[in-house]
Amino acid sequence: MKMKDKRWEIANPISEEVHDALKDYDPIIRQILFNRGISSSEQAEDFINAAAPIESDPFNMSSMGEAVDRISHAIDKNQSIVIYGDYDVDGVTATALLTNSLQLSGAQVKSYIPDRFEEGYGLNPDAIKTLHDQGVQLVITVDCGIRAVEEIDYANQLGIDMIITDHHRPGVELPNALAVINPRRQDDPYPDKDLTGVGLAYKLLDALNQQSNKTNSKSIFPDPELYLDFVALGTVADLAPLLGENRALVRGGIKQLRSSTRPGLKALIGVTSQNPSKINSSTIGYVLGPRLNAAGRLDTAQNSLDLLLAESQSEAGLLAQKLESSNRERQRLTQEQQKKAEEIVLKTETEAPLIFVSGPEFEQGIIGLVASRLTEKYYRPAVVIALGEETSRGSCRSIPEFHITNALEECSELLIRFGGHSAAAGFSIKNENIYDLSNQLTGIAEKELGTADLQQTIKADIDLQLSDLNFELLDKLEHLQPTGRGNPPAHFASFGVRVLGKKNVGNDKQHLKLVLTDGHIKYDAIAFRQGYWQDVMPEFINIIYTFELNEYNGRSTLQLNIKDIKSWQVID
Repeated sequence: MKMKDKRWEIANPISEEVHDALKDYDPIIRQILFNRGISSSEQAEDFINAAAPIESDPFNMSSMGEAVDRISHAIDKNQSIVIYGDYDVDGVTATALLTNSLQLSGAQVKSYIPDRFEEGYGLNPDAIKTLHDQGVQLVITVDCGIRAVEEIDYANQLGIDMIITDHHRPGVELPNALAVINPRRQDDPYPDKDLTGVGLAYKLLDALNQQSNKTNSKSIFPDPELYLDFVALGTVADLAPLLGENRALVRGGIKQLRSSTRPGLKALIGVTSQNPSKINSSTIGYVLGPRLNAAGRLDTAQNSLDLLLAESQSEAGLLAQKLESSNRERQRLTQEQQKKAEEIVLKTETEAPLIFVSGPEFEQGIIGLVASRLTEKYYRPAVVIALGEETSRGSCRSIPEFHITNALEECSELLIRFGGHSAAAGFSIKNENIYDLSNQLTGIAEKELGTADLQQTIKADIDLQLSDLNFELLDKLEHLQPTGRGNPPAHFASFGVRVLGKKNVGNDKQHLKLVLTDGHIKYDAIAFRQGYWQDVMPEFINIIYTFELNEYNGRSTLQLNIKDIKSWQVID
């Protein structure tokens, strides 16, 4: 299997009508707004201000009232409550949000995050039995539970009341819990379906806060906006679309992160040498999020949860250093196992529509990252399985043309459990069924993708000369934040730029550092995971890139972050 060139697509020029409607904005910003479907000054103002949708009352979600009443009752009666989370950033931040806010409200509450290696994702009977034996009377799940039909039935038998908050796609049957909060339920009227696990935890706290204010309850719940920093971390790290309500929540959360007083977040930002005032969604996605994730990938997510809940700077500093060490080990293992996976892929003679690799050398905490890199490099759905003795765990990543969780649904008879969304999923399976799963998933991919020439499309908002780039434009681009999935950062194309300098950098020299000019101005550029260009780089190239600030040793410079390179002669 070979890596294919990306297809380039330059956005159509702005229409005259929209050009006039957005006349108050810079021409480049005007074009970018047009590319995002914005056609009026009112829409532009809402977008620039990251205005929250009008219809965002948490009580519009199914089961919210039942959940609020049960939690309030538990606090009034001094009952034992457990927040049952997940080991990724979304799950850990959601767990931290509800644990801390309910503690401040007087609840007898503690948290439980399952061990990735011993228990796997989500609810499990052994954990439920343990909680029952400890006298727990109410369990609130965050970022998990929507497919735990049998586990919820078992909890009911033991007399534990269950409240589910989960944003993953429900199965055919909803669990028989006291309350099931998930906007993806078919019967749920809430307009925004893209809230994350921590987003739903925030909405639950919002509902509790509203209800206590209305009824003058003796339990006073904190203002949910105090936890927007957690919401921003979990929402960006979980690759949720940064549109609608998510955009408003993350904008507020980034503002909090820039002036955070939480010992844990201050320590995490400090250990990564980030300038707090410059934190944005990219900082979360590429710097803070991976470190919070690293603990759960290699050992236990408890260190990440403890960091978020830390009350002293000394405790937080030690925990942040542990996460930094875990992240470095995670990076090493990812590179090592990615190479092994690619060796398997390169031995495949056919251009299969789906990549499927398995082996005992793959580690459970890393397989999602390996699958992601395979999908990115070969533009195919990818499944990577960490082979166990009798049962194994797999992780999937996919492309827009193929809904991976729907595909797993068609193979559900082969799986012990599974869950996810269109672009990512996970599952556990008996080893005896792995071969059949490979055949079935490949068959589904062949049917849905057919003989299509799968090729990733990379889009540019506008083509510019390098001399059009400056600090003033960078300041204006800040108004587009937060950027990410659904609202990508502005991408620019420049054609026929000259390469003045080039060198490989990074581990295994996998990245490329360039000096480029258009004949009028020079810019430094970085091309991550494109080091292979070093030996074949022509003098003149075409590039698609984002424009960013590079801070190093106290010095700020403008830099191009190159997403793709083509020889100057090649223009699709």
